[in-house]
Amino acid sequence: MTDSLRLAMVAGEASGDLLAGLLMRGLKRRWPDLHAAGIGGPRMAEQGFEAWWPHSKLSVHGYIEALKHIREILGIRNQLAKRLLSDPPRVFIGVDAPDFNLGLEARLKAAGVRTVHFVSPSIWAWRAERIFKIAQSVDHMLCLFPFEPAIYARQGIPATYVGHPLADAIPLQPPRAAARAALGLPPDAQVVALLPGSRKAEVEYIAPALARAAALLRRERPGLAFILPAVPGLRTRIDAILAREAPDAGIRVFDGRSHEALAACDVTLIASGTATLEAALFKRPMVITYAMSALSWQLMKRKRLQAWVGLPNILCEDFVVPELLQHDATPRALALATLAWLDDPARSATLSARFLQLHEQLRCDTATRATDAIAKVLQA
Repeated sequence: MTDSLRLAMVAGEASGDLLAGLLMRGLKRRWPDLHAAGIGGPRMAEQGFEAWWPHSKLSVHGYIEALKHIREILGIRNQLAKRLLSDPPRVFIGVDAPDFNLGLEARLKAAGVRTVHFVSPSIWAWRAERIFKIAQSVDHMLCLFPFEPAIYARQGIPATYVGHPLADAIPLQPPRAAARAALGLPPDAQVVALLPGSRKAEVEYIAPALARAAALLRRERPGLAFILPAVPGLRTRIDAILAREAPDAGIRVFDGRSHEALAACDVTLIASGTATLEAALFKRPMVITYAMSALSWQLMKRKRLQAWVGLPNILCEDFVVPELLQHDATPRALALATLAWLDDPARSATLSARFLQLHEQLRCDTATRATDAIAKVLQA
């Protein structure tokens, strides 16, 4: 293997950008002269990624919302495919964003470009039929969770369990005191972190309920401190929602810094998604919530295969943390579920021990395992 590698990557939102940035760090250890380009965000840029389009172009939420942007998204995918086919990379790595990446990967694979997909779509939770599209599109699947490769083996799709890069990046013992000092929080305060999601539509649907829940909690417990790590591009919208829904709750908003917020808090009210796994790796009690348009919700419900939505519950195969979704996600219900964690330290300690076991299971040097698998794809 030479020290150089030219590849293309697509990451579709903040969570994909985070995972891709961690993967690129490992790729650069193996191929120091790595050149990677395509669609990505700031974490990838820190590793030298050349973004032809920003990852925010693909950050849509729900079926109906996606339809509003379908023409632009398909246009970007077509332009990207033409560019990559005219000057093919040695390998294409699609990072999550399966609705965008699988179609692109199918085109590239048919033309002889090696394709790797990093982060298995949740075919074990919903849309199981998607595995047939994956077989057409992907030369190798990099799986975050240990039970996933067996699913692909049954369909003859090469797959490797690589663990979760966040499990490598997040310490086994969260730096609670240091995080509180960095955020200017009192060491002995009870702190609630609000994480309403990283997409604009998620913020629109979820942030108002979280803000109103915080207002109820502040009235019930005046000593509570509230922090909200905002995706920088959504800060203005979040500030407007908080000013309207909870002007007196004293919610402190930070640009980014979600890991510090999770390390510092006692409990988090959090939108379902990758952030819930991050909260679990920080050993934090949480109340998982989600909301979307009524039609998108009905369509999604029909395709669900499991009782759980949140990643911590799926991985533990139990409702270890509450899920309040759509119509159940009322401010009062969210507030009561939060108080239940704050008032039961023994329950929180039991959860922390369970999350430590999960963390140790997922921590297995993802970057090295992933680059080993990619090297084998290149040699095939």
